[in-house]
Amino acid sequence: MRVAIIGGGVAGSASAVALRRIGAEVTVYEAYEDPAGPVGSFVSLAVNGLRALDTLGCLEPVRAAGFPVDRQRMWSGRGKLLGDVARGRRPEDPMRSVTVLRADLVGTLRRAAVAAGATVRVGERVRRAEVDADRPDLVVAADGIWSKTRRDLDPGAQEPRYAGIVTVSGVSPRPEIARRDGFNWVFGRDGVFIYLPTPDGDVWWTAQISRKSEPGPDEVRVHDHFRTEAIPAAIIDAATSIRATTVARTLAPVKCRNDGRTVLIGDASHPAGAGQGASMALEDAVILARNLAGHDRVDAALTAFDAQRLPRAGKLARMESRSRDAKTAGPIGAWMRELVMPHVFDRFYEKATGWLYDTPDLTLPSVRATSRR
Repeated sequence: MRVAIIGGGVAGSASAVALRRIGAEVTVYEAYEDPAGPVGSFVSLAVNGLRALDTLGCLEPVRAAGFPVDRQRMWSGRGKLLGDVARGRRPEDPMRSVTVLRADLVGTLRRAAVAAGATVRVGERVRRAEVDADRPDLVVAADGIWSKTRRDLDPGAQEPRYAGIVTVSGVSPRPEIARRDGFNWVFGRDGVFIYLPTPDGDVWWTAQISRKSEPGPDEVRVHDHFRTEAIPAAIIDAATSIRATTVARTLAPVKCRNDGRTVLIGDASHPAGAGQGASMALEDAVILARNLAGHDRVDAALTAFDAQRLPRAGKLARMESRSRDAKTAGPIGAWMRELVMPHVFDRFYEKATGWLYDTPDLTLPSVRATSRR
């Protein structure tokens, strides 16, 4: 089977590894030579994503590039603890979530794809019609939330919309005031400030700022939005690196995810929040390869893949919508959150999120030659 993959980020590179595992001939077309692409922040991998990496043989290199995170703590802007739960896993799971720079995750996956025998062409921004000229048996579109392939499959597909949140990320030396370990969420007046201390003494942080209208590139002054929250303000003031503002987007449910020979995966098909973007993309890669190995026809494999992934992605989208609403709740919502969360969050969080970590079957068959379908 000959496969063309459009996009060499997490979803595309992981798919290249998975498809080589089942014997496919794979070419990846990636626009950015830099593995981080246009955004260089960190990503968090929950245990479902880590188990997909294990299937791909990439778990240990990714662990080595990042660091484990055991706990997730939720704080009010005034420093009151609102919740303390296991990060990215069920409490009894011995596996720990991993946080890693996106560039290191993508770089690890690309190296694994090349080592597995895939051809990776960087600096090439292509459309489906261009890769069709080589007559591949399958086109995998991993070209992100602004996917051109999605529009090729469905000219009436909606474009991503502004989600009411902008994000600014950075790195700071760890100030004395921020000695808490783990993944910390601070619910502030204007949004959520997330920070985690790293093993080398820095703090990685990201500010998710609520704004009713989409700002211009120079309109967001992150310190102004967290000046009343002591720890976020101290971390921001100490920053040695602040990355450009990015705008959060939502996407209406995608009606056409495959046409029997081309399939959308990752953010091109179902943008995932709730810290699950990379993990869901990794799941997609493994389960797509698993279905292709288990069916004699590409169209049947894509139908099965779509049926398997849609309920899980839809449930996650609904959960992320609720999370986004909580981040943009305003002063009254913040007051209610501080009043109620300490009494209910720890008890109900696992019930609300545990299904994410109960992974589908992520095994792959041994490498075998596959016939051209």
